[in-house]
Amino acid sequence: VQVAHRAIMNRLKWGLSHFDVGVEDRVLLSTTASFDVSVPEILAPLQVGAAVVIARPDGRRDPAYLADLIRRERVTGADFVPSLLEAFVNEPLAKECTSLRWIEVAGEAFPPALANRVVEVLPGCGVHNLYGPTEASVEVTAYQHVPGADRVPIGAPVWNTQVYVLDASLRPVAPGVSGELYLAGTGLARGYLGQTDLTATRFVACPFGEPGSRMYRTGDVVRWNEDGQVEYIGRSDF
Repeated sequence: VQVAHRAIMNRLKWGLSHFDVGVEDRVLLSTTASFDVSVPEILAPLQVGAAVVIARPDGRRDPAYLADLIRRERVTGADFVPSLLEAFVNEPLAKECTSLRWIEVAGEAFPPALANRVVEVLPGCGVHNLYGPTEASVEVTAYQHVPGADRVPIGAPVWNTQVYVLDASLRPVAPGVSGELYLAGTGLARGYLGQTDLTATRFVACPFGEPGSRMYRTGDVVRWNEDGQVEYIGRSDF
């Protein structure tokens, strides 16, 4: 996937502002460099003079090690997939990770019961559900979980991002009605390197923007809820 510098910088600068990252913060790097989430883990904190705490190569698979590392190094921000987050909060040391100010959750559906469990174990930590494909520069929507809520939407668009929920004829659907999720804006990738046919299939003309603008067809089925947040339902191709 060809992602422009301008596109990824939009994501990094949004994250720095959204999580209020400053020079006193210590951000955990536990994702391998072959995954897109590693880009904000590495590059975002360094832009503001924050520290990057690097986990050992196999550390992401070891929740006990991560809990000890976060506690010992006073980590303030971390990223988890829900399956690992569940194992992490079940570790006895997790409740001692009181330095955590925010947790970013992405990569899988985020069960409300797990979100509430995290808030229970770490009441001073904000829990944020993020969604996005590499084709739109890592993440494009975000939602901060409300303790006790029985749903965890994927949220609202980040900076300079447009989100469309459309039917098969590319018409916007009403709130509460499911449709396919399309993405547009600064974070959109250029396409797939050397795969012009696939690029043309997934990156299509955007009827809602300026002439020549494009949008990315995610294949994800979603709906707008009554609060203006996007809720994930499933895939259109399964």
